[in-house]
Amino acid sequence: MSGVVRIDIVETVEELKHLMRQEKDAVRQEKLLVLYWLKTKMVDSVLSAAVQLGKHRTTIQRWLSSYRSGGIVELLSQKPRSGRPRIMNAEIVEKLEKELSQPDKFSSYKEVHEWLTNCCEVPVAYRTVHQWTKYRLQGKLKVTPPVSEKQKAREPE
Repeated sequence: MSGVVRIDIVETVEELKHLMRQEKDAVRQEKLLVLYWLKTKMVDSVLSAAVQLGKHRTTIQRWLSSYRSGGIVELLSQKPRSGRPRIMNAEIVEKLEKELSQPDKFSSYKEVHEWLTNCCEVPVAYRTVHQWTKYRLQGKLKVTPPVSEKQKAREPE
């Protein structure tokens, strides 16, 4: 019958439950859940598992294929991410965080940009500096707001 899964799941139901409870990663937990459903006969086909999980059937088939080839270890192994590595590695981020923690170190994002370019030799864009400093590291730059000429004239000296 087409669509019926023919797979021998070595792990017991209790082992699969235990592994699902321990797993922190959502995708790996979903992979274990599919195995659990197949072991307990809650689903009878790849398509029904895919519909219940909200994934495409080829994704579930790929997961089961990796389980067939290498067992639970192969199923749960994470492939290295492809793509360009980050320009701001952990060491540079740590240095920047340390510098931002010092009061009155930087008064503008331009100064942070110059510091990264000169001291750390990181060819980073200004926008990247702004996003890392303000949003990711929650850095507060000590900038006094501009005062208008009228306010300067009113202030007693």
